[in-house]
Amino acid sequence: MPVSLLWAVDVYGRVYSLSTRGQQWEQCRDAVLEFKRVTAVQQCCWGIACDHHIYLNVHSSDVPIRYQEETFENQRWNPLDNFSDRLLPSDRWQWSNITGLEHQPLDSFFLPSSNWEWEGDWYIDENFGGEPTEKEGWTYAIDFPATYTKDKKWNSCVRRRRWIRYRRYKATDTWAKIPSEGHSGPLPDPFNDISCGGWEISEEPRGRLSLWAVSLQGKVWFREGIHHHSPEGDGWEEVSLPGEVVQISCGPGDLVWAVLWEGQLIVREGITRDCPRGSSWVVVDSPNPEAGAIHVAVGDNVVWAVTKDNKVWYRRGINSYNPRGSGWIGMIGEMVMINVGLNDQVWGISCEDRAVYFRQGVTSSELSGKAWKAVNVPRDGDIRSHSSATQSVMSEDSDTKNGPQRAVLEVGACPSSPPPDPPPVDVPKPRIPKVTSDSFISEMLSDRKVKQEGATTAVTAGPGDPQWSNVDLEETQTHLAVGLSSVATYTLCQEEPYGADEHPLWAWVSGGGCGVDSLSSSVQSMSLSISPAQTAAWRKQIFEQLSERSKREMDNFKHYEQSVWVKKGTMQWWRDWKPHKWVDVRFALEQFSGPEGNQDGILFLYYNFNEEKKYLHAFINEVTILVPVLNDSKHTFAIYTAERTKQRWPIRLAAATELEMHDWLALLSVSCCDSRGIQGPPSKQALWSVTCKGDVFVCEPSPSLETCPYPTPCDQMFWHQVGGHLRLVESNSLGVVWGVGYDHTVWVYTGGYGGGFLQDNKCVGTELTDVKCVYIYENQRWNPVTGYTNRGLPTDRYMWSDATGLQECTKANTKPPSPHWTWVADWAIDYGISGGTDREGWQYAADFPTSYHGHKTLKDFVRRRRWARKCKLTTTGPWQEVPPIPLSDVTIIPCGAQSIVEPIPLWAISNKGDVLCRLGVTLLTPAGTSWLHVGTDQPFKSISIGGASQVWAIARDGSAFYRGSVTAQSPSGDCWYHIPSPVRQKLQQVSVGRTSVYTVDQHGNLWFRQGLTPSCPQGSSWEHISNNVRKVSVGPLDQVWIIADKVQGSHSLSCGTVCHRLGVQPMEPKGQSWDYGIGRFHWSHNKNIKGLFTENNLGYESFDSTRRFYSYMPFP
Repeated sequence: MPVSLLWAVDVYGRVYSLSTRGQQWEQCRDAVLEFKRVTAVQQCCWGIACDHHIYLNVHSSDVPIRYQEETFENQRWNPLDNFSDRLLPSDRWQWSNITGLEHQPLDSFFLPSSNWEWEGDWYIDENFGGEPTEKEGWTYAIDFPATYTKDKKWNSCVRRRRWIRYRRYKATDTWAKIPSEGHSGPLPDPFNDISCGGWEISEEPRGRLSLWAVSLQGKVWFREGIHHHSPEGDGWEEVSLPGEVVQISCGPGDLVWAVLWEGQLIVREGITRDCPRGSSWVVVDSPNPEAGAIHVAVGDNVVWAVTKDNKVWYRRGINSYNPRGSGWIGMIGEMVMINVGLNDQVWGISCEDRAVYFRQGVTSSELSGKAWKAVNVPRDGDIRSHSSATQSVMSEDSDTKNGPQRAVLEVGACPSSPPPDPPPVDVPKPRIPKVTSDSFISEMLSDRKVKQEGATTAVTAGPGDPQWSNVDLEETQTHLAVGLSSVATYTLCQEEPYGADEHPLWAWVSGGGCGVDSLSSSVQSMSLSISPAQTAAWRKQIFEQLSERSKREMDNFKHYEQSVWVKKGTMQWWRDWKPHKWVDVRFALEQFSGPEGNQDGILFLYYNFNEEKKYLHAFINEVTILVPVLNDSKHTFAIYTAERTKQRWPIRLAAATELEMHDWLALLSVSCCDSRGIQGPPSKQALWSVTCKGDVFVCEPSPSLETCPYPTPCDQMFWHQVGGHLRLVESNSLGVVWGVGYDHTVWVYTGGYGGGFLQDNKCVGTELTDVKCVYIYENQRWNPVTGYTNRGLPTDRYMWSDATGLQECTKANTKPPSPHWTWVADWAIDYGISGGTDREGWQYAADFPTSYHGHKTLKDFVRRRRWARKCKLTTTGPWQEVPPIPLSDVTIIPCGAQSIVEPIPLWAISNKGDVLCRLGVTLLTPAGTSWLHVGTDQPFKSISIGGASQVWAIARDGSAFYRGSVTAQSPSGDCWYHIPSPVRQKLQQVSVGRTSVYTVDQHGNLWFRQGLTPSCPQGSSWEHISNNVRKVSVGPLDQVWIIADKVQGSHSLSCGTVCHRLGVQPMEPKGQSWDYGIGRFHWSHNKNIKGLFTENNLGYESFDSTRRFYSYMPFP
């Protein structure tokens, strides 16, 4: 990693920098003023001095900053003067830019500021298109504007040549003042805070930066035009605000947060490469309402804040598509300010000792880090002070004998003999300036006045009194007052403000240009709490400690080395960046045993890019799911981590054969389970889920999954596969699990695990088959000559297509969903499509796309019909078939049985719409014994049973029903109560919890039933909660999980995303916000959370909590 700098300002306004390969703070000697704050990036550092002006320090490099100014000299030919500067009135200027629209004579070019200098005079560019020109650089053309050539022709009537002059930025490695001027003149008030970032928003122009500043009146200004060839920028532009701002922070990307005077925070939205200033502000409440925020710091995907009580807070759920995040997490430690650097590493200044601290353990998967560690390295003046301490005292003794009473006392000096007892003097307690306020320079000046008054009483004045420097020297005053009153004069300008064993008091730190990560050696060296060497014994002690540490680390390394084994192979990888395509890569899995015997490993993916060898890696214990992906031509699967779940962009790989893919999936799945200590079959509280491919997954929930107020994020949940192929799955907290296949076959879980590609694991070996239909559409348009024909308009959809019409799907090129499926029938017309058909299976409409109907009218100019073909899949898994009635939906009460023979209520809907109640379901006989038919007036399509045996159902016409009087003695109830649907909405699915009922309509809207009470179980009205919802599942503690569409990540939108409702409480059953989990290639229906937790798990009375969660995973 290249060398980079950490910048800091102490309480006396002096600026220091610490190199990642250095061992001491280096003071910026060229800073003539005290500085308040600095903000750094890799190529430069910006700062605000005590005069409230902004200064820029550009780091020097081997390649200077040069900018090429150019202008064009234009001439036209005439018969008298040949080529001359006499142009036609309609021609361009004699001196112009390349377009000819701007007048640019040579004397119109000026240096942007005094920080630039001309490298030379104007000269003619005698090259054209890489080739030398003739006749003083002229290029010829027929007219303005036209194509120019270096050769003069008979019809060349105009010519031009380019003049070039270079200017160089000379103010490198020094502080250059930036004018406080906007486009309309000087700014009305000086600056108070500054933040630089935005270099990841766009790569053009090179070195582009965003600079935000806050004035004393609380206004926010944006510096425009900062890039490599213009490091100072062009000018300031004011940004409108919802209130007065006191501090602002800008990240490397599009994150900008600010703190309002009232303690609230605001987030800038709409920041893009074309609009780096953004478009609007959104207010975010302070982490602590009683103590407002005073400081905020942002990075790539993190936001940290400090409140008035100096507490530190971390904002979770931050990404480019959700810059506001989802909630605050309190962290340990008290800081006066926080700064986020490169790689989201965090720096801070402690409230207690004013030392710089580094946040350890910050990784892409654990952005909040683990602990704070002090960065205690010496300053460049400390070593000199220690080495000269003894010499200073001895010079004092010799001067006393042979000359005037004058001595120079260095910082940390200690007299060799005790001084005479001084007269009693009241020693004032050293006071640290209030650097968190805007007036810390004034605080230091006030301290200085107090010290001067005290010094005049303790020091004898004389003609040789030194002049006071502009740095406040507290420690000198302490020495004067304690024991050196007999000394006449002190050369204070040569002293340091800190004692020999004291660390500096820091006021500000900026790590925006410090390129470190939590595991790098640079952090190790910077974070060592080492004081300057004072004695040989001290050096020996440090050497022994380092030797012992090195030996311990080497021993640990040998332990790992003995336990490592590697499996390698070749695959294809779907490249992360555009243009996306399959790339041949080498794939390796390194596994090793941890110090406690636990298994862990790392995935490596090696590839070539631009003839450079590169690699990706992922730790096995960070993998959250391994998902087989639907592809009609490749055997593909996706690897997710928490970070890639947020991005909606997994590592997608393709194996050469199905057997090879299964071998890798089995190996990776076992490795992931071993690293997390997961063995054997799923627990009774496991979450069950099904993808749109039909794969069955389970998740072992942690106790903190539903912990308030900070539950485990969804993107950190680990899912592993169980054999089988289902369309939906339903479970409860007693371990009873039912599933329904795509062919409506019913299956019950037998208690094993494995199956499918996990053949080595324990499995009952039951063979499962599933059948599904693949649909394509035949489209036709009517014309007056031939009637309906397959010749459509140029703007029409394909004449053979999918349901959307966007993809061409013919009988010949349509394949099964994946190579695992085989055709079992030929193409046939499907007459069962919604809306009805005529005798030939056609549906009619006025145009594509619109609503279709089964009869032709005079206004119908297009028609379509659906063709279906069945395909079959065969696999294995721990499931047993429950014949003979095929089902379309099933629901199990989330709790209930207290013994192994007590019946468990289970309801279902057949594929014909009949409502059924299963009898004889117990822990010993989870498959039950027989079905009891429950009468209805119309066919149903969705059903759910919740706490207290509440049964709700949805009919095929979209209406809702509640079943009354369902008890253990009367398991089927007595009658249905019709529940009005939301206005102009048809409901699709229902889920019932303990006291909550949620439904989803046909447009993806999520509805909550209000007014549910024991005396009125039907409720009173519907309230809209959210949109873009596909399925919902409610637990017995009213936990709410959904499958959502159009969820944004940092790379793309995702469909079928698992989302968890946050803030669900007994007094607020609707919750507050969503936490987004696994998505993109994800869930097809709702995840089953009925077995998730019981009230015993959460500290309540005994009550089970599992709820069905279908899943939907739309694969490409």
